[in-house]
Amino acid sequence: MERPIIIGIIAKHLEKNGHKRQNALIRDEVKNAIFANGAIAIGILSPEKEIGFIHKINQTHWNLTKREQQYLIEQINLCDGIVLQGGRNSEHFESWVAKYTYDHDIPTLGICAGQNNMIRGLGGSVKCVKNQKKHNQMWVDYVHPIFIDSKSRFYKIVGCKKMDVNSRHIYAIKQPTENYRVAAVCDDGYFDVLEAPDKKFNFALRFHPESLFEKSPEHNKIFKAFIKACKENRKN
Repeated sequence: MERPIIIGIIAKHLEKNGHKRQNALIRDEVKNAIFANGAIAIGILSPEKEIGFIHKINQTHWNLTKREQQYLIEQINLCDGIVLQGGRNSEHFESWVAKYTYDHDIPTLGICAGQNNMIRGLGGSVKCVKNQKKHNQMWVDYVHPIFIDSKSRFYKIVGCKKMDVNSRHIYAIKQPTENYRVAAVCDDGYFDVLEAPDKKFNFALRFHPESLFEKSPEHNKIFKAFIKACKENRKN
């Protein structure tokens, strides 16, 4: 019997003011989108004893010991693909994971803060969006359109030049690194989709397809393509 496709979701800490006991977070929407498309989701947990939040917008140092790095590698090696999920905070190890999966050509899907960490991990930079009132709408399904390059791999996945997306962020990519090409921008010019053309599957998204995969075939196609790439990458 063929073993199932295993997707690792990078868990985040929940920051609790003044609390010493912390919890790890995996968003149900991300997990649900993976299960709904025939794969199994597991959590990749931080090996750090304390939370190492990135407090400076473009902080890139890892603060990981060799032993902590090895713990992350051993967890990643259980998986066929990795998701870097969104959230208000990012931690040191997330950018390290993004660089590791890029260097080892492990299928990777980055969402919102995941996009930031993928770009930070390869030396790129992040900025604050100017029009936060528009782009930080937590409970609205469709906020703005994105315009997709018809020559991109992302276009081949979703099959359209324009699609409506949600928007829940206060940061955006200032400038992608040479490792990534711009596949889609929003009407304000922010980079909503970046792709690494030379990798099996390495896409960094500004929006949250996990919130729309049940409503929008285009958004679900992203997960279908990701899991297909993970299947092709599946370890015996």
